[in-house]
Amino acid sequence: MESSIGVFDSGLGGVSVLREAIRVLPHEKFIYYGDNRNAPYGDRTEAEITELTLRCAHTLADQGVKAILIACNTATATCIERIRNELDVPVVSVEPAIKPACMQPGYGKILMMATRATTRLQRYLDLQARMPDPSRIVNIPCPGLVERIEQGIFAEDAFDDLLDAYLSAYHTMQIDGIVLGCTHYIFIRNAIRRYATMHFSGACKLFDGNEATAHQLARVLKEHNMASDAGAPGDVEFHTSGDPSQYRPIFDMLLRQPGI
Repeated sequence: MESSIGVFDSGLGGVSVLREAIRVLPHEKFIYYGDNRNAPYGDRTEAEITELTLRCAHTLADQGVKAILIACNTATATCIERIRNELDVPVVSVEPAIKPACMQPGYGKILMMATRATTRLQRYLDLQARMPDPSRIVNIPCPGLVERIEQGIFAEDAFDDLLDAYLSAYHTMQIDGIVLGCTHYIFIRNAIRRYATMHFSGACKLFDGNEATAHQLARVLKEHNMASDAGAPGDVEFHTSGDPSQYRPIFDMLLRQPGI
């Protein structure tokens, strides 16, 4: 029997990465674990995030997965090296896509929307410092977005109040790109794009790291000779630390409706 790939996120945001992984690796089996009971991680301390992330990673490892995909930018920034050191399986993780955003020509700012924790953690700050012009990146903590998304709210106009609170200070700037630095935000990219079109000048292209992460997972599986046979049937299991009756319907909707 083919072993599964474990996918972890603080909640439902990682489903956006899972969708890309399924597209790139349609013959793989996946076990998704959302720590919905403890979401969001972005307002927690580094010690709390580390403890929760390690617990979830070990939960997946104990199920015999062949690799783990950390689909949470905050978890990556907090403790990815410790996860890799503690587990005996390959670990792939998502990070904010600031590199492709900064490769765009132009002199406009790049807005990096993420959780409070991601924007202040040293791993992310080191990543930003390696960019050709780190000052081009404006880090914007976005408290409240994850909580609303976890409630299953996705209407384009349902986030205008929060987006205005985070972004109104930049209306007069030329914005060349917005990095969706939390995997939850992919589910409201239409709302963010709508807001950006209304209020910003410049190209204002949206960036996320999901596709690159899925391809990195494929490379790691190939390097370790772990890829499933091309004829194998793919499958997805869903697990949550929260109430399955609350989160399973949202999980299924997000997984099957990629337009969201």
